[in-house]
Amino acid sequence: MKKPATRLLLAMLISACGVWAQQGPDSQKPQKPSSSERQSDSTTTLKVDVNLVNVFVTVTDPHGAPVGGLTRENFVLKEDDSEQTIKIFAKESALPLSIALAVDTSLSTRHDLPLEQASAKRFAHEILRPVDALSVYAFSETVHESTPGYTADLKRIDESIDHIRVGAATALYDAIYLASRALDHRKGRKVIVLITDGGDTVSRVDYKEAVRAAEEAEAIVYSIIVVPIESSAGRETGGEHALIQLSEDTGGKYYYATSITQLDDAFRKISDELRTQYLLAYYPSQHSSFSEFRRIEVKIVNAPDSAGYRVRHRAGYYTVKSDF
Repeated sequence: MKKPATRLLLAMLISACGVWAQQGPDSQKPQKPSSSERQSDSTTTLKVDVNLVNVFVTVTDPHGAPVGGLTRENFVLKEDDSEQTIKIFAKESALPLSIALAVDTSLSTRHDLPLEQASAKRFAHEILRPVDALSVYAFSETVHESTPGYTADLKRIDESIDHIRVGAATALYDAIYLASRALDHRKGRKVIVLITDGGDTVSRVDYKEAVRAAEEAEAIVYSIIVVPIESSAGRETGGEHALIQLSEDTGGKYYYATSITQLDDAFRKISDELRTQYLLAYYPSQHSSFSEFRRIEVKIVNAPDSAGYRVRHRAGYYTVKSDF
């Protein structure tokens, strides 16, 4: 009785082994789907994270005065030469404004510092609303946040401006970099206002790193270049040109100031522009290139006298941020 049972069990084992041999050892593992199955799955499970891109735009007439009254239909926005659909349009944006006011306190500016402090305080009193905030930076051989932090308290701001002191060297690019990092996580419009003679002598970061930090923070940079004597042989023209390029790439502007009147005028113009900006926002369409930097272009159409208008905005944005 045992032998027939044994033979039957042996036959069953041989049959099972034959099936296993035909299927192969991997048959016990989950099978990869076919290409058509993978394509079908991807269409139902793929999730794309598309971020809204904000572009703050300033439009000025041939005399440099801000142009108001434009509508969504007056703007054409392109990214890498591909026209984008403007999803959000706002005039004279009511978004909160964060301003990093960075004052050069190196030895080369010591004679002008009291006038710069007085002018900076007037600017803060004129521009700030309860929803806005400002932080004061003083930079010489080091960068010091005088406030510290961002505040709308004008008394604290005045005290911070009054207490900045003259140093020795100039860490201009460090100031731009550190102010940009502080602005990066703030909401709304972000602005850096620099008061400097344009020189940099001791920064740990270079110009490219400073520019990238400002662009990644979406900070608009306004440079007030203080030059006591415009034709002076000691002027740092290389630094001035770097500030001019930085301001243009971020959608800001540069001003020369040789007197307290011109300094006040520069602050007034910055204040006027910040009140008449346009916000254009869009979701980027599919890209044909995979470059790290996306270039933005904005044009004005169907508006009277638009041929003489100048449009300023940031040059573009990075798809991947630096590891700060």
